Amino acid sequence: YNNYLREYHLGPEDVISVDVFGEPKYSKLGIVIPPTARIAYPLIAGGIFVGGKTTEQVALELKKRLDEYIINPQVTVTLDKVGSARFGVLGKVNTPGVRVMNRRYSIYEAIAEAGGIAKEGDSKRVLLLRMNQQGGFTQTVIDFSKLTAGKAEVPYLLPGDQLIVPEKKWSLSKVLEVVGKASAIRILFGSPF
Repeated sequence: YNNYLREYHLGPEDVISVDVFGEPKYSKLGIVIPPTARIAYPLIAGGIFVGGKTTEQVALELKKRLDEYIINPQVTVTLDKVGSARFGVLGKVNTPGVRVMNRRYSIYEAIAEAGGIAKEGDSKRVLLLRMNQQGGFTQTVIDFSKLTAGKAEVPYLLPGDQLIVPEKKWSLSKVLEVVGKASAIRILFGSPF
């Protein structure tokens, strides 16, 4: 998966399992992360906050907290089901919307799943908005017609990405102005961690 799930950060609606080797009563399967991103766990008062952490980080924290009760606990946390990672395909596609990213998606697959580019959509100026670490967006214009012709490398999406297919007569500055008003982060995440 090319680092997609290894670097995945947990959020509400994700499902994880915790295995404590040799301690079945402290192992829990199918934990659905609630909207607060705090899961209840045996022996840990107040539970543990997992929002924005990787499975490795959660395992390390559980190991540290369980060390008081279990001698050298071996903790493994696995991601069973992705529910919080989303991407959006908006604008002039046949079925625009926000979708759950339950696997690795290429831009080609994302637009195909959105029903393809509509007749009035501009396939030469598909806009990829990707959240950067400062909380803003980087913008990349992709010529989708080159991708379908095999003349360009097909990029893969990351959780939180948005693809916007403008109308042929719209300028990209008008598209970005509309996106700014819609506040893309709120559409995808509510309030991010």
